[in-house]
Order: sequence, then structure tokens, then C-alpha cells
Amino acid sequence: MLEKICEVTEKIFEDIQYSKKSEYIKGKINNALEKEFQRLINSGKNEVQSAGEIMFRYGSIESAAEFAGIKKDELLKLDSEKSCMNPKTFKKLLLKEKLLSFLCAVFITSGMVSICQCILLKETLFLRSAALSGLFGALFCWLYSKGRKKISFDNVVFSGDMKKQFMLYQDRYKKRLVNSIFLFTALVCFFIYLTLSWIFHGSYNSDEIISMNASNVYIPMLGLLLCIKNFMLSGFILEGTSKKSRKLFWIYVKKSIALCVLFVIVTIILPFILGSVISPFSFIYFIAAVSAGIILNFSKRKNIVFRNFRINKLRIVVCSFIAVFCITFQVLKMGSWVIQPYILGISGIEHSRHDISYNDNTGVYTITADEENFKILHLTDIHLGGSFFSAVKDYKALSACYKLIENTSPDLVIVTGDLVFPMGIMSFSLNNETPVMQFAAFMRNIGIPWCFTYGNHDTEAMATGNRENIDKLYRSLSYKSSGTLLYPYIQPDITGRSNQLIKIENSDGSLRQALFLIDSNDYTGEGLNEYDYIHDDQVNWYEKQVNALNEENGKTVSSMIFFHIPLQEYRTAYELYQNGSREVEYYFGKIGEKMIDQICCSDYPSRLFEKSVELGSTKAMFCGHDHYNNISLGYKGIRLTYGMSIDYLAMPGIDKETEQRGAELITLKSDSGFDIEQVKLTDVD
Repeated sequence: MLEKICEVTEKIFEDIQYSKKSEYIKGKINNALEKEFQRLINSGKNEVQSAGEIMFRYGSIESAAEFAGIKKDELLKLDSEKSCMNPKTFKKLLLKEKLLSFLCAVFITSGMVSICQCILLKETLFLRSAALSGLFGALFCWLYSKGRKKISFDNVVFSGDMKKQFMLYQDRYKKRLVNSIFLFTALVCFFIYLTLSWIFHGSYNSDEIISMNASNVYIPMLGLLLCIKNFMLSGFILEGTSKKSRKLFWIYVKKSIALCVLFVIVTIILPFILGSVISPFSFIYFIAAVSAGIILNFSKRKNIVFRNFRINKLRIVVCSFIAVFCITFQVLKMGSWVIQPYILGISGIEHSRHDISYNDNTGVYTITADEENFKILHLTDIHLGGSFFSAVKDYKALSACYKLIENTSPDLVIVTGDLVFPMGIMSFSLNNETPVMQFAAFMRNIGIPWCFTYGNHDTEAMATGNRENIDKLYRSLSYKSSGTLLYPYIQPDITGRSNQLIKIENSDGSLRQALFLIDSNDYTGEGLNEYDYIHDDQVNWYEKQVNALNEENGKTVSSMIFFHIPLQEYRTAYELYQNGSREVEYYFGKIGEKMIDQICCSDYPSRLFEKSVELGSTKAMFCGHDHYNNISLGYKGIRLTYGMSIDYLAMPGIDKETEQRGAELITLKSDSGFDIEQVKLTDVD
């Protein structure tokens, strides 16, 4: 109701310069008009009539001042102020105050952090740090106070745009101080919550709790830093206001602090009453307390500011963007099981059953093949998104895999990387755990053994599962529990996430083929999309395994290598082929990538191909990575084959294209010979 009188008062003083004196007179006039307004209401008039009558009688500064008992001499002083401060001068003063108050706050809080850590950890090193921070804090406080003495708002006025700007500055720093008090309280409560959770957990001793508190003491201190900074800036701004205005504000601040202290006390007591840190009642309390604090803040704040709410379009846009980003980020981290009914509904595929054994000491799987032909289906770049938004394309990818497996009925499926695609924008998912479980369930229902190498997308930096988590997940889904996934429980201590050897033996125990699955790694970290390579220690491991197999079998064994990112020799062989060199033999396929680097290999050379030629064991290499490349070339006695991709998701428009999609069927003979043929999805369909 009295807000209307405030509006009348502001209208009367609209053309009056802003100063401490004018604010004092405005306050007296506002009090007198409020009493008159209340008298008119009590006499039976409504709010509109009362406000209109007051505006009619006391609408000028002279009549309003006379009614409030203000002498004419005091009014004349309003127009005889000594100096009018311009915006540039004030902004310079404010910038200086901001810098000094921030530095004071930084050194004061850092000193307090050091003191807390010194008390908790009982180490004198922190005491020295506290002393140094205190020294600098005192220095900047002295500079701050010295600069403050040079500034006097007693004879300074603000007119025109500067008047409005100064009033906005008052509102801004009043709100910031109160908001920082509530933020500090929230951080203190969070710190208390952490401490109580460790206490109630029961598995930490007192020394461990003290040590963890010492490490986290900076959390509430961040809020204290803002409180100190905003307290100093509010004090500076309020020097230009009336004594009454300052008094009202500091009363409001004290009430806010009292409310926050009560909030902290209840935060400490409540868990002991409930007997638990986490309970439905504690959540209800937090929601209620925060809501009450916000409501009280906004409802009471209107008495100390010119405008309680100010629409800041830029702030709204920024906050909305942050909110949308945070919500989107959380949504992207969520996996979706929309295609699970399809996975559960697929039927097993008939295939030859072979004896599979696993050596717990070496991490090597051995498959014993009883028939003349042992068939391997090579798949690559399946790129499952695992989200609600990628469900249709995930279904297409799994359906394509099923058709290819059903058509070829292989004895083993090998996937050379990028089984999943947690790339956010394109897949609308950062979840790389859900699609892993989906594909494992898919292959378990089909019933055919499978294995894989990692690709550059399988454990992206923003993905929900890091390398360790995904490794644990694959171990939990591996052969001992699923009966299909040949993921090693024991891995060599070399670069990469899963380097393994799978032996295909004949029924008489002779080695038919050694399959090496080597991690080509993902990124070097030295730039955007700087692809990694197969490192020297991986090559040395490969050499050691080949030599051991040769010694065990008394001859040079036949082997194949599977990895994701192509070696540089793929590019060399293709360039020689384009130039018509007789060093290269063409088998099938083409290079279909239209980017500048048609063959996207690492810029770092690997010794793997050179070592393979030297050892004379490996007769074929298989990779993926480049979705439109599916060429197979013979170079220096080794068959270099690109896998046809499955991808429906990663590249724009690729879901509409069909020619590049398919697999390779590798037929291993009992005498270690082999055949490789392309199986195009278009032919299967």
C-alpha cells in the first residue's frame, strides 16, 4: 500500500539532484506523506483517491517540504552544492575500490584458510603462509582506508544519467552483499554436510576427517571472499547516501545474517535428531529453508532498494544458456534402453560350436577349430549412441550387424573399434556405458563369440565412462559371465587399453592362426584430433609373442593383426597403387573418403608394419576408422584391408548412404591359409 507514496516521493524528486542532503529531505517528506496517506485511508477513501489527493496537494517539492516541516533554507541548499561528479570520475573511483577490495578479500581469506589448515594439521608451514597473507591483507586494507579518506560524498551531487546510475549502483551492491551472505551460508552448510557424512559413515577415523576438512576448507572461504569484497564495496557506495538509508540497510543485513546463522545451526542439529545425514526429512528441510530464505530476501529487500527486480536481458540470456547447457549435459549423460525390446527379441544364429579356453596366467584365449574352415566376420565403426535421440539409428546399426552375421554365420566376430560414439551433439549422448551393455547383450543373444579393439571414440574425454570404468565394465561382461565376449582379464603392462592374443588351433593342437588385437590408442593430446599410434612397447610385446609362438610350434607361425586407426603404410601402399607401382597388389574395394586426408592415419610413424615384415609371421592387417574406405591391398607380403563400416550416426548424411556399409568375411584354412571377401550390406538385403 505504501509503495504508492514512495512512487509519489520519487516523482517529486525526479528533477532534484542526488546527494546525501536530498536523500535526507526525501526521507522526511516520504514519512510525512505516508502518515497523511494512512489518515486519508482511515477516513474512508480508497488507495487511488488518497494517492491522487496527496499528489494534488503536495505534488511539488516546495509544498511537500512545507508539509513535512522542512525550512526553505534547507531546500535552497539543494541547489548550492559545490561539485557535480561526472560518470568518468566516479567509474575511476569505483574501479579503484573494486581492485583494492578484491585484493583485501583475497589475502584475508587466504590467510584464514592457512590458519584453519595450520590448526587442523598442526603444521607451522601454514602459519607462515597465514602470516604472509595477513601482511599483504593489512597492507591493502591500509591502502583502502587511506584512499577512502580522500573521498567525501558530503558535498558531491549526481545529476541526470549519473543520478540514475548511482541509484543502480546502490541497488546492485546491496543485493550482491546480501546474496553473497546467503551463498556463504550455503557453502558453509555444504562443508558441514560433508563433515557429518564422513562422521556418520563410520569408516573414517578422526585424523582422516580432520585431513579431509583441511583439504576442503577453501569451499566456504570462497563465499567469505565474496562477502568481504561486497561488504567493502557496499560501504563505499553507501557513503553517498543518507544516514537513515544506511541504517535501514545494515539492519536488514543483520537480520539476514541472523537468519543464515539459524540455518547453519539447524543444519548441524538436524542430522543428529534424524540419526542420518541423508533422509527424506533432511531434503524437505533443505528445500523449505532455501525457499524461505529466498522469499524473505525478496520480500524484505524492497524496503532498502529503489527497484527490487530489474530485468537484465543479458543476464537472463546468460543464465538461461547456462541452465539449458546444464540440463542438456545431464540429459546427454543419461543412457536410453529404447531399443532393448529389439535386443531381447532377436533369436540366436546357428553356427559351429568350438571349444574355447582361457589361460588365467597369460590372458590368452584359445579356440579349437574342428572343421576345415574357421570363419571370422570383421565389423568396424558400429557407432552406437545409446540415447533416446539415437535410438532409430542404433536400431539400424544393430539390424545391419544382425543381417551380416546371419548371412555369414561366422565362428568369431571381431570389431575393430568405435563400437560406441559418445560425442554429444551428433549422438545426443555422452553415455558410453549403456551402448556397451546393449551390444554385449545383443551378441550374447546371438550366441557367437566376439572380441574387439578400442577405437578413438570408445572412451572420449566427456564420456560418462573413463578408461578404467569401461575396462571394469567389459571385464564384468566377459567370457566367464557372458560366454561370448573374449575380453582378457589379464592384460600386458604396455601402452593401450586392451592388447591381446587369441589363438586359433586345429583339433590336433597345431596353431592355425594367431590373432593379435592391438590398441591403436586415441589421441596424443597435443592438438585437436591429433591421432595417436601403436607405440614401441606394443610392438615389442607383439615381437615377443610371435617369437614365443615360433619357438613353441617349431616354425614361423601365421598371424593377423587387428587395430582401429590405419598405419601410415596404408597411405603409402595406396599412393603406390595410384601411381601404378608393381609393389602393390589390388584385391578389392576403394578409397571413398572425400576429406583432404583420404587416409586418416596418425602423423606419428609406428614400427609395427616394419617389424611385421621383418618377422614374416603376419600375413594380414585389418583396420577401420575411415568410414568410406574399404580397399584391400597387398604390400610387402602383407594384406592391408580396410573394414566396411556400419556407422549410421557419426557423419552427416551417412545414414542415407549404403555403398560403404558391410563387413569382411575372413576364412581361415587348417593349413594357415586364408581368404578375405567383402560382404556388402546391400547384397545381404
